[in-house]
Amino acid sequence: MKKFSLLLLTLWSPALFAQFTPGEIWPDNNGRHINAHGGGILYRNGTYYWYGEIKGTHSTAEVGVSVYSSKDLYSWKDEGVALQVSGDPASEITKGCVIERPKVIYNTKTKKYVMWFHLELKGQGYNAARTALAVSDSPTGPFEYQKSLRPNPGIWPQNFREEWKKPVPGEDTLKWWTPGWYKAVKEGLFVRRDLKGGQMARDMTLYVDDDGTAYHIYSAEDNLTLNIAELSSDYQRFTGKYITLAPAGHNEAPAVFKQDGWYYLITSGCTGWDPNAARSFRARSVLGPWEALKNPCVGEGAGLTFHSQSTFILPVAGKKNAFIFMADRWKPRNHIDGRYIWLPVKVVNGQPVIEWKDKWDLSVFD
Repeated sequence: MKKFSLLLLTLWSPALFAQFTPGEIWPDNNGRHINAHGGGILYRNGTYYWYGEIKGTHSTAEVGVSVYSSKDLYSWKDEGVALQVSGDPASEITKGCVIERPKVIYNTKTKKYVMWFHLELKGQGYNAARTALAVSDSPTGPFEYQKSLRPNPGIWPQNFREEWKKPVPGEDTLKWWTPGWYKAVKEGLFVRRDLKGGQMARDMTLYVDDDGTAYHIYSAEDNLTLNIAELSSDYQRFTGKYITLAPAGHNEAPAVFKQDGWYYLITSGCTGWDPNAARSFRARSVLGPWEALKNPCVGEGAGLTFHSQSTFILPVAGKKNAFIFMADRWKPRNHIDGRYIWLPVKVVNGQPVIEWKDKWDLSVFD
């Protein structure tokens, strides 16, 4: 990663490796700021693996997906490029495409490491809105690119009413953000629009439940609606079982965790690279119904999620009800300098709560 990790640590301190300092430079074993944006973490055989977008000055993918390893969550070793972009201009992941929010899960049956990520095809802006798959025999890769797609073509959501399946005269001419348009979206306007080719898939995360069932959670319908979709037993296909969540709610950046029989979901609004107030939901089943809660962030800076956006909720191995809220501070003028906001998240009376800390360590979970 020497060619693309250009941001060097100038003032190194051993204390940085014994605590979390949200928003500060986070050096890897080479003294370079960790380059794993929009990332997620896999815990396997005593080691954490952090996968993320390799950023330079721009937002397009010029290298691919990075992977770092750690035993303690403080100190991270650069393991190189997990998924390399292609030099073939005909490839879907050719250099200059957009690769965002890579997440990796391990399949105990196939012994494969399975990566899904949001893919935008080169030169198409954000019109492709696809999810993409890569697979590896090793947590550090190399991952082999498999395919991209829009999920569940021709399949209605499980929580979709029969009367919503028929088009409504004049729905295509409704003015956006009007009461009539909101009603139409909630009653399947964009589900119907995208039914044949599959639902749009942008910001995403993965979640493996206690029984081994995996779910792909992603922003659909031009980021207006979240979809939660079940994956096949090998985690490489969609089963066709999915729901819509908060139609017209404009949610992205999903991150999920489970505590005391409840599933909790944290998202953000859609304001481009600029931060906004986080949202939260809870449910007794991954496939709902989901209940809207409050902004999980509290205190100074809560209205802008401490100037960050969610990307993943990390369960801390060996500790009960110990979860870390992972978020990014995006810097669109120099993406490589994006900083990471890691904070403990706790549940208070059924509501996730995240408070700012300048410095903290894992002892908060003791």
